[in-house]
Amino acid sequence: MMRKTFIALMFASTLPAIALAMPDAGHRHQGGKHAAPHMFEQLDLSTEQRRDMRKLMGEQMKSRHEIIQRYLDKLPEGERQAMAKELTASKEKTQQDIRKLLTDEQQKQFDEFHTKMESKRAERAEFLKWKAERDQKS
Repeated sequence: MMRKTFIALMFASTLPAIALAMPDAGHRHQGGKHAAPHMFEQLDLSTEQRRDMRKLMGEQMKSRHEIIQRYLDKLPEGERQAMAKELTASKEKTQQDIRKLLTDEQQKQFDEFHTKMESKRAERAEFLKWKAERDQKS
């Protein structure tokens, strides 16, 4: 039960990051204008306020990630591996389900996008590994 709750927490915590990673930080385009997220629509925020709001939300997501990582680090290795496998299986199933909805051309574009993203993730992981090794030597 704890593992399912923890996995649900992990998924819930990543949703804001996904929204901010979207073009224009998750804002929708309506009639050529950017529409603020629902909870901020009535606030009529200035450009500076929107920028500051995105910055604060980004900092909050980073903090949430760090807190979650601290608890993940306390899990036994077997539980972490089981969680990773379950997350991978869930991701793969979702991608397969998405591909079923797409035309052949869209599937090709979808696959190219994922290949590009995996490449970027690998580059980032390699950079972070190098950086950690460099920092340990300093």
